[in-house]
Amino acid sequence: MTAKPAKPSVQSAAEAAMRADKAVVIGLNAAIVTVSESAPKILVVPHDEADGTGGWDALPFGPFNPLQHRTLEIGLRSWVQEQTQLELGYVEQLYTFGDRGRHSLEIEAPGEHVVSVGYLALTRSHDETLKGAAWRDWYQHFPWEDWRDGKPPIIEQAIVPLLREWVSRQAEATPDELSRGKRRDRMRLCFGVDGVDWDDEKALERYELLYSAGLLQEAARDGRPNALALTEKNVPPLGRPMQFDHRRILATAMSRLRAKIKYRPVAFELMPPAFTLYELQKTVEALLGLHVHKQNFRRLVENAGLVERTGRMSTRTGGRPAEQFRFRREVLNERPAPGLKLAPSRSRANS
Repeated sequence: MTAKPAKPSVQSAAEAAMRADKAVVIGLNAAIVTVSESAPKILVVPHDEADGTGGWDALPFGPFNPLQHRTLEIGLRSWVQEQTQLELGYVEQLYTFGDRGRHSLEIEAPGEHVVSVGYLALTRSHDETLKGAAWRDWYQHFPWEDWRDGKPPIIEQAIVPLLREWVSRQAEATPDELSRGKRRDRMRLCFGVDGVDWDDEKALERYELLYSAGLLQEAARDGRPNALALTEKNVPPLGRPMQFDHRRILATAMSRLRAKIKYRPVAFELMPPAFTLYELQKTVEALLGLHVHKQNFRRLVENAGLVERTGRMSTRTGGRPAEQFRFRREVLNERPAPGLKLAPSRSRANS
């Protein structure tokens, strides 16, 4: 009888991990979102040019220390509190970013591989004086994502021509028709060109495409071949860059939040206890980067039982008094997916 090979023990697996070339460090990153004056803002840790980071912003982050933090989330809240003096409310885990070669830091520290656990956090705080941190409009990082005033000019003036050039250049290097078709389809589906509708949930796919094409400053920083080929072509900056792969993490948070609004009432985590339906609509539009139909929005919110009247009126807008509402938390037990299944205003989304 042939003996079966022994299964590797837990101990031998651990020993193999210890002998690996790279030590694995778990990093915790938070994309903390609020909405203020119809602008979706994220909390960043600014850096000066003199500190060697190029002055690029970073998301609040820090390493996970299992001796100090019982869970990853506790560690995240601890780092955010230490770096920004902000206590987080709603938090959910986004994704684990562990791909090899995620940023140029690995070139500088070859003995260490950072696996980042990204989180999305929502807060009502608008405090502009947070220690060591600042609120930044997230459309500064993704100017192509805000369609509230129509299609952003940067798409037709810069992004689409550069992507078409990239598709053509890659076609010469890879004459395979299937590969060329896939690149063209990525461009069309991501940026809503050549008859394809804009999809607000594809924020991450758009960022990944621009990075793959070498059109982002992070790609040049990381020494990506496509970016190096464009260094002499005067490619305009496409949004405000971030340290490490933090803009990718932020794009993931944007996609997650835009999708989740439609099946969970997460938008109310950003609202005060009492609000008008106009204020709620402006908050949702700010996050989606799209205008929604006012009457349809009001009808949807009220008919879905998401809000209830407070019996009070608001004069915050300075115009006619508007009725105030509050979120009905009972809806969470009444329906499995009590979100805002909205259709964008056609006049703005496809212009």
